[in-house]
Amino acid sequence: MKIENMNLEHLHKIENVLENEFDNFWNYNILKSELESENSKYIVAIEDSAVLGFAGILILPDSTEITNIVVRKDKRKKGIGKLLLDKLILITKNINKESISLEVNEKNEAAIKLYENAEFKKVGLRKKYYNNIDDAIIMTKKIV
Repeated sequence: MKIENMNLEHLHKIENVLENEFDNFWNYNILKSELESENSKYIVAIEDSAVLGFAGILILPDSTEITNIVVRKDKRKKGIGKLLLDKLILITKNINKESISLEVNEKNEAAIKLYENAEFKKVGLRKKYYNNIDDAIIMTKKIV
């Protein structure tokens, strides 16, 4: 498996399965817009030319914000999310940003554990952030 920069060709490969095999909160048009933005950077996990996962950051003046880390449903719990997260942290470091932040659903225990293992700290809460029901935990990691 390799991690590389995401492009429109990768997006076209997953266009018809994006909402079923990944998650339904990122559709094709939103991802296309993100890929075309100069303030965003996306990466993909590829194996045998198949897209197994993707992740992105929004580049801000002093920091980056993780917009998503998504792994194909049948490939979860195999370390792909960690590889994508590690690469986003490295990208943030390489572009000389001071920190990297994210929001995660309070009920997503696997993701919270992934971020805590990568030394992200809980710094806040957004009430009813997800579907006006679930709270989002705000987490951040200082980049040294």
